[in-house]
Amino acid sequence: MKKNTLLFVLVTFFLFSCNHKSTPEKNVHTEKTSDKNVYTKYKYTNPDSGNIIVENSLPKGGMKYTDAKGEIYNYVVFWTRVINETDKTLELNINFPLNSYEVPSLPGKYYEILIPSDTMTIEKSPLYLYGLKNFETFLNSNIHKESNLKRTINSKESTGFYVVMLCLSEGAHGTMRTELNLKEGNIFYRVKVDGSNTNNKSSDKQIRCGNLNMKNLIIQK
Repeated sequence: MKKNTLLFVLVTFFLFSCNHKSTPEKNVHTEKTSDKNVYTKYKYTNPDSGNIIVENSLPKGGMKYTDAKGEIYNYVVFWTRVINETDKTLELNINFPLNSYEVPSLPGKYYEILIPSDTMTIEKSPLYLYGLKNFETFLNSNIHKESNLKRTINSKESTGFYVVMLCLSEGAHGTMRTELNLKEGNIFYRVKVDGSNTNNKSSDKQIRCGNLNMKNLIIQK
């Protein structure tokens, strides 16, 4: 992993913003999920099966983490929630390899993406770090490792998961947003940074990171 690693976080003028199967959250309807922490919400329709709803959160975090070697990092936590309104069982597979991802507007600056195994539920939304538990223990065991997630989502059920963005503690100004998108059975994770340097440039990176066992999805505008 490169040493000049950087995370951009949600703060107006300061840096802030493994294989696993879990029991999905049952019988949670779309109208109960929207709150002030939701950044984007998308509805995808399969003509033969029904709808899939994807909700993506705003960030929480911006605190410090020190690893076993004494390196100091900044981190921020997001969540994504997938609601299966179809009559099919969904298989969600996500993988972020052991890579750090460069910010296009700042060459040589990188961030790392990790997925804890914990399940996020909408009741945790108001909590610190969205209710993510044993955070430092997770980082101690998973920093600089490949990150995977497998979830089975039964018909009329939902599941939520966390995404952690991590970087060495070297600051820059900017606002960060992330979101999960679906397209032709593939899963993409979008990372967007606005006004992240002195030229107030924006960057937008789409990372192909997995697949879903349902194609022919049409996004509803």
